[in-house]
Amino acid sequence: MSHYILFPTAIGACGLIWGPHGIAAVQLPESSESATLSRLLRKEGGNATGGVRPPQPVQQAIDDIVALLAGEHRDLLSAELDMRAVPEFFRQVYDSVRRIPPGQTLSYGEVAARCGDRSAARSVGQAMARNPYPIIVPCHRVLAAHGRTGGFSAPGGASTKLRLLAIEGATGNMSLPW
Repeated sequence: MSHYILFPTAIGACGLIWGPHGIAAVQLPESSESATLSRLLRKEGGNATGGVRPPQPVQQAIDDIVALLAGEHRDLLSAELDMRAVPEFFRQVYDSVRRIPPGQTLSYGEVAARCGDRSAARSVGQAMARNPYPIIVPCHRVLAAHGRTGGFSAPGGASTKLRLLAIEGATGNMSLPW
């Protein structure tokens, strides 16, 4: 059985789904809490229940997300993710991206190289676009070539990506994709 929770952060209400195998999904804020909840539940097929107190490891992940979005440097590496349905290459990408420290970035090509195939930058982009764990797998720290933001599937798109990087104190020559 899966459970969900919405929780306040500095950028709005985020959501999280967990089950017996770890965190199954994270949702960044939408225009309202009900929209956030609706998008979150679609990730789990609507089968999660609310009103359940998260176990300590999930609560720690929530606390770390809240702190990170308030500007504290947290790496979230201890958060246990349920990746049973994630393709192997995506798992490698997510593991690599989780190791990018707050305030730092890598390009899609650099992530691909860390996964053993520099020519797989487009596949890295596909993994980022399908990332069910934003913030825990910090896809906002992955940029296109020459510091361009590239895509970002979260609400607000590239502007949200730049906002998250600014919260983390990222520096560098980052620009919107246009």
